[in-house]
Amino acid sequence: MIGKDQKIFVAMSGGVDSSVAAGLLLEQGVAVEGVTMCFELPVSGEARVPSCCGLEAIEDARRVAKALGIRHHVLNYGDALEEAVIQDFINEYLQGRTPNPCVRCNQHLKFVRLFNDVLALGGQALATGHYARIENDPRLGWCLKKGLDERKDQSYFLYGIPRARLAQVCFPLGSMTKDEVRNAARRMSLPTANKKESQDICFIPDGDYRGFLKARAPALLAPGDMVDPAGKKVGRHQGVANYTIGQREGLGVALGFPAFVYRIDTVSNIVYVGPREKLLAGGFTASGLNLVSMNFSKETIEGGVKIRYNHRDIAAAVTIVDEGHIEVKFREPQGAVTPGQSVVFYQDDILLGGALIDAA
Repeated sequence: MIGKDQKIFVAMSGGVDSSVAAGLLLEQGVAVEGVTMCFELPVSGEARVPSCCGLEAIEDARRVAKALGIRHHVLNYGDALEEAVIQDFINEYLQGRTPNPCVRCNQHLKFVRLFNDVLALGGQALATGHYARIENDPRLGWCLKKGLDERKDQSYFLYGIPRARLAQVCFPLGSMTKDEVRNAARRMSLPTANKKESQDICFIPDGDYRGFLKARAPALLAPGDMVDPAGKKVGRHQGVANYTIGQREGLGVALGFPAFVYRIDTVSNIVYVGPREKLLAGGFTASGLNLVSMNFSKETIEGGVKIRYNHRDIAAAVTIVDEGHIEVKFREPQGAVTPGQSVVFYQDDILLGGALIDAA
């Protein structure tokens, strides 16, 4: 349990959420210091830094720390971002999968590398501005829960936190709405109170992920064939990186019915398109399992699963095959199960665990 006798470091991205998280902890009488991850690395072929952890963001975080009267540390994680997140991002696309780099960053940088550095700097816990909750459940012990505002809930991105570290992680905004956070920032007179949110991938600040991939893995933008379920060539694609499972818009083919991307073969450089029915799946397998809110046991869990961030919970049975793998069976067939995306599974509002989708 995080107490007032502990020093908590707040991961400050220069945005309003992490700024308010630091302010709220201070108001609770907690000893607080701020820490910002700096990612200095080439982006889209130019010497630039990410928008969320670039020079402007670092300066915003520093201004907030000064307004709050707390110490502020800046740590350069450019090499770590390249190794743990960017290379994985490229490799996933090379395998025809669609990655989620924010999940990867949380799992390998924030709650491992940054967490360890916080301990080395004298901290006992790490707080962030995520909309999620950590509570001590009588049955499960420490567990990760959805944020109370389901429109802002970010528990999906956090399933990779090591279970043993939950007691040393804090999400001060977990019971708040975005409007309440904005109001708190204005009440505290924080410099970031009216700052807009960034929706970009941090290492692609201009949002042009295709341009990034073209610079780093040009084969992904090489034209190739579009093929229907019968194996007939029906068009040309403009590079497999331009497509994702379930995509309908921008295909440039006329098949006499609405066509969707249902398979991507990067080895043969083929994009397969077909009717909506080709997207439907009764379930899927997933690997890289992390059980954040439960201990390992081979069992089948009935609950809700989420197969992408902006997606409703789907009723399903999740079977834990071994310590790294799960099998998911939907109660009703679902469309656009996308390899490379994360699946998380819940019981009520408790996120039990998550993994990476392998195959429908």
